Amino acid sequence: MTSSIRTRTQAPGRFLRLTEVMARTGLSRSTIYVRMDQGRFPQPVSLGGRAVGWIESEIDDWMRNRVAESRGDA
Repeated sequence: MTSSIRTRTQAPGRFLRLTEVMARTGLSRSTIYVRMDQGRFPQPVSLGGRAVGWIESEIDDWMRNRVAESRGDA
């Protein structure tokens, strides 16, 4: 099974709210939203009403990719 198929069929883990995404990544709110607009950061999902959350595994993957790129592994 490929990872893209596996990602769609497995439970996404948990949702992270903006404050936790900021704490994990070290990015500010404005930087997160600018990078989302540029397609360089995972998009949040609607949790209903005005609430959004980011899928934990997508944030973890994004962080791993940044480490790999910064070390020339990508």
